[in-house]
Amino acid sequence: MTPAATTRLYHVTRAADWSAAREAGEYRLSTRGKTLADVGFIHCSHAHQVTRVADAIYGGTHGLLLLVIDPDAVRAEVREEALSGTGERFPHIYGPLNVDAVVDVLPFEPTEQGTFELPPHLRTAP
Repeated sequence: MTPAATTRLYHVTRAADWSAAREAGEYRLSTRGKTLADVGFIHCSHAHQVTRVADAIYGGTHGLLLLVIDPDAVRAEVREEALSGTGERFPHIYGPLNVDAVVDVLPFEPTEQGTFELPPHLRTAP
């Protein structure tokens, strides 16, 4: 776990996928259309990265949720890794996400323009 473990991690997913994960007790999707087995880790973001990632991957998609994850409660290894070519660091979960590490689940719908905005109470989060 990194020293920044007190901050929250974020992951965008479809409501149906989160529902299935809750029933199974763990979440195993990496990103849109890719599983943990396909990629090797679950893509996450820090608060300031969420909307840019959501716009790029889910632009205009409805029926999404924003998972708020307590990294201290994640049983799998969490690594901060640089995005190739940019050096920007993103958190990755190297194993299934135990559902009890998700401390909040927020509706995450696009604006009329198809882009995403963080809920107001997260806009100042690290």
